[in-house]
Amino acid sequence: MALASLLLLALAAIVSQITQVTALGSACGAPLTTGNAAWGEPYWLENIQHQGMAPFAPNATTYKVFRNVKDYGAVGDGVHDDTVAINAAISTGSRCGNLTCGSSTTTPAVVYFPEGTYLVSTPLQAYYYTVMVGDARTPPTLLASANFTGMAVIDADPYTNNTNWYINQDNFFRSARNFVIDLTRMPANVSATGIHWEVSQATSLVNVVVNMSTEPGNNHQGIYMEVGSGGFMGDLVFNGGKYGIWVGNQQFTVRNLTVNNANTAVFGSWNWGWTYQRVIINDCQIGFNLSGGGNGGEAIIDAVVTNTPIFIKTPNPTNVSVAGSLVLNNIHLNNVSTAVMENGTTILAGGTKTIDSWGKGNIYTGTHPNGTFTQGEIYSAYKDPSLLDPNGFIVSRGHPMYADYSVDQFKSVRSLGAVGDGVTDDTEAINAVLAKYAGCYIIYFDAGIYKVTSTIQVPAGTRIVGEAWTQIMGAGLNFNNQEDPNVVVQVGTPGSQGITEITDIVFTTQGPTAGAIVIQWNVREPAGLQGFAGMWDSHIRLGGANGTHLQDAECRAGSISPECFGAFLGIHITYGASAYLEGTWVWLSDHDLDGVDQLTVFSGRGILSHSQGPVWMIGTASEHHVLYQYSLVGAKSHYMGMIQTETPYFQPDPAPPGPFEISQVYDDPTFENGMTMAWGLWVQSSTNIIVFGAGHYSFFQNYTATCEANTTCQTQMVNVDWSSSVSIYSLATVGTTYQLSVEETGMIYFANDSEGFSDTVTLWSPAQAIYP
Repeated sequence: MALASLLLLALAAIVSQITQVTALGSACGAPLTTGNAAWGEPYWLENIQHQGMAPFAPNATTYKVFRNVKDYGAVGDGVHDDTVAINAAISTGSRCGNLTCGSSTTTPAVVYFPEGTYLVSTPLQAYYYTVMVGDARTPPTLLASANFTGMAVIDADPYTNNTNWYINQDNFFRSARNFVIDLTRMPANVSATGIHWEVSQATSLVNVVVNMSTEPGNNHQGIYMEVGSGGFMGDLVFNGGKYGIWVGNQQFTVRNLTVNNANTAVFGSWNWGWTYQRVIINDCQIGFNLSGGGNGGEAIIDAVVTNTPIFIKTPNPTNVSVAGSLVLNNIHLNNVSTAVMENGTTILAGGTKTIDSWGKGNIYTGTHPNGTFTQGEIYSAYKDPSLLDPNGFIVSRGHPMYADYSVDQFKSVRSLGAVGDGVTDDTEAINAVLAKYAGCYIIYFDAGIYKVTSTIQVPAGTRIVGEAWTQIMGAGLNFNNQEDPNVVVQVGTPGSQGITEITDIVFTTQGPTAGAIVIQWNVREPAGLQGFAGMWDSHIRLGGANGTHLQDAECRAGSISPECFGAFLGIHITYGASAYLEGTWVWLSDHDLDGVDQLTVFSGRGILSHSQGPVWMIGTASEHHVLYQYSLVGAKSHYMGMIQTETPYFQPDPAPPGPFEISQVYDDPTFENGMTMAWGLWVQSSTNIIVFGAGHYSFFQNYTATCEANTTCQTQMVNVDWSSSVSIYSLATVGTTYQLSVEETGMIYFANDSEGFSDTVTLWSPAQAIYP
């Protein structure tokens, strides 16, 4: 790191610590604390004024973003069949579905289910850009009828004539939360599925319970996922069933998964890399069945497994070098006969015990180019106490729902003067709302596109809730000078602290914006409140959508235009900040979601952290930025699991840093030894960093995929310097010759770790690591 910039950041944090307090708006007498919703009062979302807009929707003036299913005829009494009414609530308004389009950002919808039991007989088909939300105070039940037919109760990518509605790798922007799904009326011998979740990035399942048959030999499953490129899900409970979840996807993160009394808790059909954080398995026959042989890397951290004869079944050995990487960390077994079984043979005994750190796969240390195939104890990385909860688990904090808050504890930005039409400059109106009410009200950003031309200042202590990914869009000359970049949204000032939560927002720009730092994250969580400064279901999307001026009409693939700059930097987590980021996707568009063509749009940098910790990045991704996707410089105490990247499709034409310039102020990486592509992960002068699951992919050179065949799309992908202490578990790469480099010299050659299409390193740790 440039010493001058590190000293400046540290000095700013130290000076500002003199007044480390939560900011309160001018109209606030006291900070917002607990909710005041009365017993029996419905969830606040039901009664808040619904005035969200979709500026680019057909018939935008009459288009409804918020849809209460009871307004469309649903009864919710468990007797009437509500299928047709609910699907009408989802689909009304010329929305993107049923093979009419591949994607669209123009018709967002929040489909709301009040308390009740909704009988359904065929799937509820989740159209593109849909948030399905149940009453968080009393989650509604979706009850499958005894004669239910179709793929699943909720279907996120339906099939019509054996064709999916959406391309699975591009099935972005959908969420389902606060539901109980009940399959128990369906016969035990019938195939029954709670959720068909074939999705990609910017998706989430949160706070969902699925109840299934407990009869021996039943054919029920909670989730079915055959392909995709996700993604995050968390706070899920599955009771009964043949499978709790049956899943296959390039990469995914699952946090806080509970499975009770299933035959198999998790069946993994295939992946390049999955991370499971905080898993509870009770009274199942098998915890994880990975015996299908298609799993590249499975990483499980913080699990409690009870009364389950076999925790993990792995595939039979094959002639590939790894044949299924596996990492176990902090696993608590209670009455488990076999911890890991391979081809009917126990390779890790069970019992009642704790597995500190165990792995199966190739283990690398320092600059040794040859890994050692290991099937046993592996190095256990130091976890800074700030990253752990009182039980010694990585901190886990779910999407804030504000279930106990009443509607009078919210302030709407539209009601207070903001417009959200994508044209009006809403800077002054938004800053006025925040200056007046931040800290004592929850600030509700009604659906819309809020154009801003100077920095939005979000004080520490602010809680922001969007509606179907409300957009805050930076635009104008203030954000178009890469030599003098400016912040679009500043979250806290350096040294500030307070409960700060942002949910369901998309941060974007209207090009050209070569000098836009989309988010500067300065705020720190209050002492003793871990993870209370964070973002959930919130993303950065640059270009590729109506209103951005960075679409196929302006920025067609192969063009290099000064009009096609989307950002200088996506997220900057500064020196004194802490951050909990869950499901965050920082995406520079490679194609037009509201068009048909590939794009060439430029964003300089993805996620940069100078933070001294704690920082949790859970299920995050950063893609297609010019210099790097993730950069940690002078950072401390980070947990990252899993992280996912893609290299820009247009590189090496131009090669990085072009069309940007190297910035010493922002500690940009260098590009030595013939490096002509972006770094997936760059780590310098950083300590106590744990990467628990990573997928770094390079598919193209100048939009041509021929380099995939011989894994030469780029030479290097992940770089760590000698002064850093970082441990990387379950590292999957595609298309890069060297999977990991030290001081920009390739160390781990891909062919040593082949899983077929992807290549997997089970663990890399610095040379000073000492193995048991």
